[in-house]
Amino acid sequence: MRSPLGRAVGLGSAKEGAEHWWLQRITAVALVPLALWFVIAIIRLVGADVDSVRDWVGNPLPAIVLVLLLTATFYHAALGLQVVIEDYVHAELVKLGLVIIVRLACFAFAVAGIFAVLSLAIGTSS
Repeated sequence: MRSPLGRAVGLGSAKEGAEHWWLQRITAVALVPLALWFVIAIIRLVGADVDSVRDWVGNPLPAIVLVLLLTATFYHAALGLQVVIEDYVHAELVKLGLVIIVRLACFAFAVAGIFAVLSLAIGTSS
């Protein structure tokens, strides 16, 4: 006995799909040069001692690019894992819990990585 509008409420677009799609593409494009830079940098550092790596990370440009790489990587991972969860988990409560856990884990890993880079860059490692 519900109207067509009443049946459709809550079933349509949440108006977030396009933004999510664009953010995932933007982070993917940003990760291409960042990952290439990282691979080349690591290859150049093969065989270097810890002090050389610490000196390299202590320079502003590598430290900034490493922070950008960590931020883009974990944000892209959170977006991608959210899509997988939304597509394959059908219980709403489980879906919500998993999305929250994934977001918090990605945030925690990003913060830990950024902290490690900043510790090396500033020179306060333990």
